[in-house]
Amino acid sequence: MTLGSHLGEFHGLPAFTFPEAGEASADMSALPSPESVAWRIAADSYDAKEQWEEAFARFLEAVDTRGVRALIVGAWSDMYDTGPDEVIGALVAARDRLPALRGLFLADVMSEECEISWITQGDVTPLLEAFPELEEFGVRGGNELVFPAVRHERLRTLTVESGGLPVEVVRGIAGSDLPALVELDLWLGTSEYGGDADVADLEPFFAGTRLPNLRRLALRNSEIQDAVCSALASAPVVARLEVLDVSMGVLTDDGATALLSGQPLAHLKKLDLHHNYVSEALRTRLLQTLEPAGVEVDADPDDADSDEEDDGTVWRFVAVGE
Repeated sequence: MTLGSHLGEFHGLPAFTFPEAGEASADMSALPSPESVAWRIAADSYDAKEQWEEAFARFLEAVDTRGVRALIVGAWSDMYDTGPDEVIGALVAARDRLPALRGLFLADVMSEECEISWITQGDVTPLLEAFPELEEFGVRGGNELVFPAVRHERLRTLTVESGGLPVEVVRGIAGSDLPALVELDLWLGTSEYGGDADVADLEPFFAGTRLPNLRRLALRNSEIQDAVCSALASAPVVARLEVLDVSMGVLTDDGATALLSGQPLAHLKKLDLHHNYVSEALRTRLLQTLEPAGVEVDADPDDADSDEEDDGTVWRFVAVGE
């Protein structure tokens, strides 16, 4: 799967792209009201005529940012080898001008702008420190991503999308105190693109002690999906979840059987395991076991595809890698 479109909405608001410099159709007097949209601010990732910080400065002048509730950071210049330090610095410097900001997404880029595993990231936690009232934070790209353990009192949704999530990032998030967090969505990815976390590194999520309000747990897009599901089969956190998402990864009958054979799942509102390598027989068993209890089950294999070599070796793939 490729990321072929920008976010259409974020933090419950429709996304609106702030006009580029010199855009012929741009009429600043006709911009939407500050609180009505999630403002997307971007520069060209290749041969940018305007840096992201310059576009953001124009935004600060054109919009009454006191009412802005959500911001989406699109591409910045040369993001395939330049991190977002300047972008993060500009946002942090403007924190007093964004008192109503509750949603922030970093690196909403399509594959044609920069492949997810080519995005150069950095330490994103200064954004959480600068915006203590933030309720939703998302970041795309795991290359050089840094996320030391933090405490944030208000954050309700945390999303990290990657083709490979470094183990130190997983450990940092796992060691964070996020008492208000309701939704956690981690794309673990593959070792080929830097995803070197093991199941043992996910143990704090399984225990859930630092996440007392967690209701949706997504540990997905992983080449170790079977092992993740085996651990979830007895994980204490599952009993209080409403949604369990193990989609987009290399899930086979082994992992699906572990889930079915483990603790009860009938309390869930939804079990999502789309993009999987589960047999038709076990897929039917999942549906017949859980749907009568009222659980919405997404067991669609989607576009999961495997390659078999002449020696019998089978290669299976996550939904999002490069």
